[in-house]
Amino acid sequence: MKFSVRIPFVELLGFELQRMEAGEAEITFTPTGEHLNSFDVVHGGASMTLLDVVMAHAARSNEPDMGAVTIEMKTSFMRAARGPLRATGRTLHRTATLVFTEASLYDAAGKLCAHATGTFKLMPRLATGPGSAQPLNRISTD
Repeated sequence: MKFSVRIPFVELLGFELQRMEAGEAEITFTPTGEHLNSFDVVHGGASMTLLDVVMAHAARSNEPDMGAVTIEMKTSFMRAARGPLRATGRTLHRTATLVFTEASLYDAAGKLCAHATGTFKLMPRLATGPGSAQPLNRISTD
């Protein structure tokens, strides 16, 4: 399954979207040497990015044409992450513009490596590409 929008950083990391439906999402990641820390395990930043992206996809799974912007995120690490990883995310609660989510990160043996919660704001997707830069925070004069 392809991501519905181009996310250059996600492409750089090599994430693969497996599922995005009904308030849930699943993404896999096969880390390479460039994704490791000084202990030769997956860098926490790569793990947190995976958790963030899977929660955002769970948040927008019922409205895939909307964008989801991270408002806050908390991550707890249980064990070092090694080898191919699988992240699952799900929606916990939704308001008109906010989505509350959680995600889990598993190693190749199915062991839980990290857990995260996050809040996302749904918003219309902005135009992208050369000459279309628009600030995300615009002051309304209405």
